[in-house]
Amino acid sequence: MEHFRSNLILLTAALIWGCAFIAQSVGMRYIGPWTFDSVRCLIGGATLFAARRTILWGRKAPLDRAALKGGLCCGLVLTFAMYTQQSGIIYTTVGKAGFMTALYVILVPLLAMFTGKKVSGQVWAAACVALAGFWLLSHPENLSLGQGERRMLISAFLFAVHILVIDHFAPSTDGVLMSEIQFFTAGILSFLPMVLLEKPSFASIASAAAPVLYAGILSSGVAYTLQIIGQKDADPTVATLLLSMEAVFAAAAGYVILHEVLSRGELAGCVLVFAAVILAQVPLKRKEKI
Repeated sequence: MEHFRSNLILLTAALIWGCAFIAQSVGMRYIGPWTFDSVRCLIGGATLFAARRTILWGRKAPLDRAALKGGLCCGLVLTFAMYTQQSGIIYTTVGKAGFMTALYVILVPLLAMFTGKKVSGQVWAAACVALAGFWLLSHPENLSLGQGERRMLISAFLFAVHILVIDHFAPSTDGVLMSEIQFFTAGILSFLPMVLLEKPSFASIASAAAPVLYAGILSSGVAYTLQIIGQKDADPTVATLLLSMEAVFAAAAGYVILHEVLSRGELAGCVLVFAAVILAQVPLKRKEKI
């Protein structure tokens, strides 16, 4: 029953994130990526702070060292993961951005090799399939990666690192508190380049209020916390598979809301990426584990 609850929590987070690609795309019409990330993260942190104070009836939760250390580490990685994704979405569609971000599912077990875990031939095969799909999603006609694709690839790598950092800290601390700290950390780290490089006005931020609020309250405050809570009782392999469903939700939302249509080659790339995700996470042999 605990695993079912955790899986449902993670799938809900994926749904929120998938729709968040819409908010991120629309928000770029008014403000820059550093501004979007800083404001959304500060809103996310404030949302969690208010929620914790309400739940605890005004009492302060103890700030343990694990929550502080985990929140700072997660926030540092999240800052650059979110920036590369947010800046990359300017140059690509919502659907393609979602599926490219899903490559972190392949990267998680590959990066786990550095912690001493064995990577099966199944995962290596999945990585090759994912690369083929990624190539179709980029620009196969000129054999080069566009700026959006390059940034999304970097973003996928950083989100894979973020998942491994969460997996390290989450079991030993308060997940909501750690999430609150990570968002305040990311918001503050994004604030300086926001002021120096983008110099946003209050009017431009106000124009992006709806997408920023969605990204701040739901995508940041709610979904990332659901990820931390869900990962506590879920198998990391199953968790990454469920979270990767954000790619499907993103493509569906882009088609329904923004009327984005992918070419046949791009659709084939999406199919290959999603097939690679499933291949990497569903064991073909019960004895073989990552």
